[in-house]
Amino acid sequence: MHRRQFLSVGAGVAALPFAPHVARAQAYPTRPVRIIVPFAPGGTNDILGRLIGQWLSERLGQSFVVENRPGAGTNIGTEAVVRAPADGYTLLLIGTPSAINATLYEKLNFNFLQDIAPVAGLVRVPNVMVVNPSFPAKTVPEFIAYAKTNPNKVNHASPGAGSSSHLAGELFKAMTSTQLVHVPYRGNAPALTDLMAGQVHVGFDTMPALIEFVRGGRLRALAVTTLTRSQALPDVPSMNDVVPGYESSGFFGVGAPRNTPVEIVDKLNKEINAALADAKLKAQITEFGGMILAGSPADFRKLIVDETEKWGKVIRTSNIKAE
Repeated sequence: MHRRQFLSVGAGVAALPFAPHVARAQAYPTRPVRIIVPFAPGGTNDILGRLIGQWLSERLGQSFVVENRPGAGTNIGTEAVVRAPADGYTLLLIGTPSAINATLYEKLNFNFLQDIAPVAGLVRVPNVMVVNPSFPAKTVPEFIAYAKTNPNKVNHASPGAGSSSHLAGELFKAMTSTQLVHVPYRGNAPALTDLMAGQVHVGFDTMPALIEFVRGGRLRALAVTTLTRSQALPDVPSMNDVVPGYESSGFFGVGAPRNTPVEIVDKLNKEINAALADAKLKAQITEFGGMILAGSPADFRKLIVDETEKWGKVIRTSNIKAE
């Protein structure tokens, strides 16, 4: 056999093991895909899951169906994805609790960082520090001064122990040397109801949950908890202006079971980034205070690792336990 023919045949043989993977990625998806949202319908996670699911359905010609699997602080839904086949047909809507739970729960049936493959980031959402309009402090410096004058007399409401809202408050306490009393509720709705009624004093909830109450004057926003101001509430200062280095925001993205073919992960990443560049979708996200979180799977993995480390420190320092 001539050398040129030999090299040609050799190259073809070498490519064979990769051909099925390439073909599979090009054909994907050939049937409906599930997006497991580990929360009940109606929240930010659910809204984002449906927005990105609709986009992917239209772009890829197969249904991307949201399936809500709430419970155990997102652990039930996450475990369902961990146990699913690694074929790209079961995805997870990832949120901040995924990073928190790694430390909050002493024993889990999975290791999130090892068992879930990051696909793409979606959005970052600021928390907002809010008080009842009757509360005497109108700015963060005034709040800090009041809290220091009245230690353990200011109540901090949250949707539950170990929630992102709770940890945002604990981080604030640590960085301002204030003493607030944590009052956990079973969800956002009862916490916000009591906050607007004046039964509790301050909250650090996500912007989508609070923004209409702030705009309507039922809550007073003292600061957004990102490093810069938010376009959705441009008149509200950043916490970083008063407490340098303070940052607390929710993040959302998409993951898949580990060992999902990299070609499928990359295809999904490309399409999700295209969705985040779409003017209509960007406008919907900006309206509720979200900030686009485009990037590679590696970028999203780094964010998850950094957030896991950050909130792990807060949990250990504050000795927070899962309810």
